[in-house]
Amino acid sequence: MRFARVGEAGRERPVVLDEAGKAYDISGLTADIDGAFLAGDGPARAAAELSAGSLTEVPLDGVRYGPPVARPGKIVCIGLNYSDHAAETGSPTPGEPILFMKAPNVMVGPDDTVLIPRRSEKTDYEVELAIIIGKETSYLDSPEDADAVIAGYAIADDVSEREFQAERGGTWDKGKSCATFLPLGPWLVTPDEVGDPQNLALRTRVNGGIRQDGNTKNMIFGVRHLVWYISQFMVLEPGDVIPTGTPAGVGFGNNDFPFLTAGDVVELEIDRLGRQRHTLAQA
Repeated sequence: MRFARVGEAGRERPVVLDEAGKAYDISGLTADIDGAFLAGDGPARAAAELSAGSLTEVPLDGVRYGPPVARPGKIVCIGLNYSDHAAETGSPTPGEPILFMKAPNVMVGPDDTVLIPRRSEKTDYEVELAIIIGKETSYLDSPEDADAVIAGYAIADDVSEREFQAERGGTWDKGKSCATFLPLGPWLVTPDEVGDPQNLALRTRVNGGIRQDGNTKNMIFGVRHLVWYISQFMVLEPGDVIPTGTPAGVGFGNNDFPFLTAGDVVELEIDRLGRQRHTLAQA
């Protein structure tokens, strides 16, 4: 199934989409697509109501998509999780997943404007498969247990300011948590519709030119391993978001791609998860 939140920022309406792509209002079942909805029987109730034909259709023409999950408790990101990306940045292949955090309030809709921070000269893009957690969990016994706690997947752009991240000392977080630095969506797609999360093509275009063209099969640490690994260090809660790393082709790599400037248009897509298209503007 595909779930989305549509409408103006701060007033999004929760919807479920059918196989034809038509959206139906589920605000009678839940106030929002949030942790409580995902952890309870919300998705099953939405599926039953959709099957019964009892939901009201919501026209999508010209409608804004918000992030497909309401503000999460935390966003736990993975760094250097594709060997080609590690190589292009001159970094060694990690022996364990590299974890860093993004502030939850940086999350925006998939087509919302992305702001270049003041005094930034190195704002960058990163297409990533994002995991959305559906059940509270900690200390999973094995990676195989991860499937039971994953609510679904979405496209994420892990926007980064590379000078703030790598040249200003301390942790990466200050180059990752600038306003609007996580466009997410358009949909939360449930695992049954995604299929194998380790066989999804990811692509990024900037102003129409291809920059990234990778596949999740090339992750160093796969989806199940990441959820298991993170659960050894922190409690994962319903609605938490885990962007899983990016393939080669970023501006920060050893290539000739420039960093982003105001007016640039970034388009991202992942198989079965839809597309994003956002324009850069100066903060």
